[in-house]
Amino acid sequence: MAGNSERKGAVRGSKKGPSGGTGGNNKRRLTGKGPTPKAEDRPYHAAAKRKKAAEKRSPSSGARSARMEKPKGEIVSGRNAVLEALRAVVPATELMVARSIDVDDRVAESLQLALHHGLPIREVHRAEIEGISANSQGIILAIKPYQYSSFQEISERAKYPALIVALDGVTDPRNLGAIVRSAAAFGVAGVVMTERRAAAMTASAWKSSAGAAARIPVAQVTNMARTIEDAKKMGCFVVGLDGESDVTLSEMKVATEPIMIVVGSEGKGLSRLVREKCDLVVSIPMNATTESLNASVATSIALFWVDEARRKK
Repeated sequence: MAGNSERKGAVRGSKKGPSGGTGGNNKRRLTGKGPTPKAEDRPYHAAAKRKKAAEKRSPSSGARSARMEKPKGEIVSGRNAVLEALRAVVPATELMVARSIDVDDRVAESLQLALHHGLPIREVHRAEIEGISANSQGIILAIKPYQYSSFQEISERAKYPALIVALDGVTDPRNLGAIVRSAAAFGVAGVVMTERRAAAMTASAWKSSAGAAARIPVAQVTNMARTIEDAKKMGCFVVGLDGESDVTLSEMKVATEPIMIVVGSEGKGLSRLVREKCDLVVSIPMNATTESLNASVATSIALFWVDEARRKK
């Protein structure tokens, strides 16, 4: 049949034996492409577009997170606190204000004071400010870290007869600031305090000092007992203040000599070791035996007494 002959001819005309290879030309096609990327990592997928939009809205993403790192040093937040710090000329690095903030008298004055003192003002999203302080009320002041001195610098600065104040565990920053203010008023060479379990020169202490913290050095030491020994080596009499002492301030005969006055903490007074290191422990006489004076008031009275004795001489 014609149809059969055509098929036979087709079979007879075909090549016999194994066919030739491709020479490795298809090898790349056989290589796997790895696991399928997540939907959010595929640029044209809807999930990837949603992820990109969320990153733009998030204040903690990319360059914005680097721009809104929490400022170094102390943070003062809230409209009243920021305004008081600016009025007291507390050293600051910048003022941050939330966008679309409700500007009242406190915010307006804060902005004016910042401009007057040449302080940088940064306007940021409210969410970014609240990420730094939840109770910011839309305004934050970044305080410059206080630069402490050393006992050696204070001793070198002291004029004869030296007068130094040492604080043994004063924990209230307002007391610390008030003591620094009194020390500056009565010619004290410097204030020494412990690093641990004691107040630091915060914005609150700076405000209480009424700017005196900029004029008088304040040093932190690790061991007050050792510092007292160093003061003795430089020729100072070490006088401790303690309300339970039988010796009163008026009986102190060394007021005109080089002195270190040591003030104890608000609650416990002088620690045992510091008290033992003192050459003399005196009290401030009062009419009411049930009353007591806080650390800053007691220090001011003692400094006034020493200053009066030196003026008379």
